[in-house]
Amino acid sequence: MGDRNSVTSPAPGQTGDSPNPGSPAALDASKLKITLAQTLKPLQPIETLLFGQTFSDHMVVATHDPEKGWSPPELKPYGPITLDPQCSCFQYGGNIFEGMKAYLGPDDKIRLFRPDMNMRRLEKSCARLALPTIDGDAVLELIKCLVNLDRRWIPKESGYSLYIRPTVIGTRPGLGLTASDHAMLYIIVSPTGPYFAKPISLLAVSENVRAWPGGTGGDKVAGNYSPGFLPQRTAAEKGYDQILWLFGDDRRVTEAGAMNFFVVVKRDDEDGVDLITAPLDGTILPGVTRASCLALASDPEFHKEISMRLHPQEMVYTMSDLTKWSSEGKLLEALAIGTAAIVGHCDRIGYEGKDIVIPGDGMGPVGTAIRKKILDIQEGRTEWKGWGMVCA
Repeated sequence: MGDRNSVTSPAPGQTGDSPNPGSPAALDASKLKITLAQTLKPLQPIETLLFGQTFSDHMVVATHDPEKGWSPPELKPYGPITLDPQCSCFQYGGNIFEGMKAYLGPDDKIRLFRPDMNMRRLEKSCARLALPTIDGDAVLELIKCLVNLDRRWIPKESGYSLYIRPTVIGTRPGLGLTASDHAMLYIIVSPTGPYFAKPISLLAVSENVRAWPGGTGGDKVAGNYSPGFLPQRTAAEKGYDQILWLFGDDRRVTEAGAMNFFVVVKRDDEDGVDLITAPLDGTILPGVTRASCLALASDPEFHKEISMRLHPQEMVYTMSDLTKWSSEGKLLEALAIGTAAIVGHCDRIGYEGKDIVIPGDGMGPVGTAIRKKILDIQEGRTEWKGWGMVCA
């Protein structure tokens, strides 16, 4: 494939003209410059794919300058980026990102799953770290361009997808302790398969916390993740796969690793089951898959489809509640929910030297039904309330 440059036609609703001549430019997908890779990488067999280890032929990059605004974005061959070591992203962690996926359906169309939610969260995360304002709709247009160009990297097999990582980093030069008015957006994509091949074991931890009130737990901020690496290592040494994060003296249940956490509990009135997760109090990430699980669980149409009545509950609950529900035989399922895992089955929770064992052999009926429905929507086997967006 030869090396050539071209400019795409304006995205729908965009003219490419700045609304205020002389003001800093907004990110404009219609000004995308495309440089194609001269040599394409070989595709890997899907059975060898490891999450986040293999990347496609191209990436998207744009930069922000406080006077000029956002540069015309570039879609170019995947490769290293060059940054000054004094950049604020290295010194003060001014970095945010999103995680989403593209799927190839049986009709050979590429779909994104509820990408508008990712874009609104990306905008909110940038605002939380006082990074330059970014237009999520423009980012979405750039994602579509990249995914369409590198569509050969999307595995056709069910359960496999193209993981998309839009990232914004603060690039202000200097060591002054202030917000970054310089930034870089880059978008990279990676083919991936099922995140968990087996049930997940959790170690409940209260001596370390993932997030705290007034902090950044409700945003997709890079600094939320690295402090969890040491507790994660400790959990692995004790034979557990992930951390179940607790908070407060009452040991409230929050999240599992980097995922939202749900439990399925038998109701006293025997009118179906409760699907319980922690509320969005600022310490919980408002996950797209989390929101989708709650929406399905509250939909009578879905109840009819699966012949099961679900009662979604966003509520504070503690390890004492989990222990009590387990001892009473009411704790039916424990689920780790996220973009990478979709719905993962947790089989035991370590707490105070003992294991709370989740009954059953494999994922239960609620987790199985929700996972199947979401995967069917993502992979284009069924339409549901406009959740699957075709990359046209």
